Amino acid sequence: MRTTYPVQNGFEITALKSKANEPITYNKDVHQDFIQIHFCIKGEGTLHFGPHYSRTVATQHSMLLYNPDQQLPIDLELSGGGEYLIFVVSIQVFHSFFSQVAGLIPFLNEENRNKKYYLEKELKPAEILVLKQLLEGDKNNAMQDLYQRGKAYEILSLYFGKSEDPSRACPFLDDEENVDKIKQAKQLVISNMSEPPTLQEIADEVGLSVSKVKEGFKHIYGESVFNFLFDYKMEYARKLLVGKQFNVAEISYQVGYSTPSHFIHAFKKKYGTTPKQYVMSLA
Repeated sequence: MRTTYPVQNGFEITALKSKANEPITYNKDVHQDFIQIHFCIKGEGTLHFGPHYSRTVATQHSMLLYNPDQQLPIDLELSGGGEYLIFVVSIQVFHSFFSQVAGLIPFLNEENRNKKYYLEKELKPAEILVLKQLLEGDKNNAMQDLYQRGKAYEILSLYFGKSEDPSRACPFLDDEENVDKIKQAKQLVISNMSEPPTLQEIADEVGLSVSKVKEGFKHIYGESVFNFLFDYKMEYARKLLVGKQFNVAEISYQVGYSTPSHFIHAFKKKYGTTPKQYVMSLA
């Protein structure tokens, strides 16, 4: 699968998904006035630069390329079962995003702004989450274009945001076992969204203290357990509305609301419209 769509003039995204055991290739000419950022969510992407040189973008890694002196055409081979996103942004548009903080971004500061630049780094959990949302999207969503633009800008904000001071970084995330337990906690919440467990029950189930569950959830998913659950329930409900297989009352019970009126209030709080109005906007 390959999908290319514009975010705005001078900024487009290409999303690639390959079937298992079926690698795919992608080629595109890119002018030297454009930055390209490659995000490999799953699998492995190999970028070829001429017949004798290539670079690999590994799973959950990224690569930024910019050379104002020559074109860098994309010649990509994505392994089977791969998931990959490419951002191509003109330097002019990029400057407009970050003009106030250009000095904090190496290739935009005065010393380097007209020099070629290369950056390869591992993706953070928060970046991976938003990239997955951007890749998967929801083609039946009447607001899909707006949703994708928002996620695209969110990724740039996360990717170029100032890193935390290492002395203040969360040591919790250095322990892979802790990270796995928080992922288990997320799955536990999702699996029981109609009758969610308490924080203490979650903590007991995954083998962490309540404070560690709260801290880990905030660092990995960017919000509290129950704010995450609220957003998940609303998105789940929205997709059910799009499918038109269930009425509002049925959906409200599926996502854990005791009455449809409580669900309608929550949906309007999240999306600014009632479920009925939302369904009518899809017609």
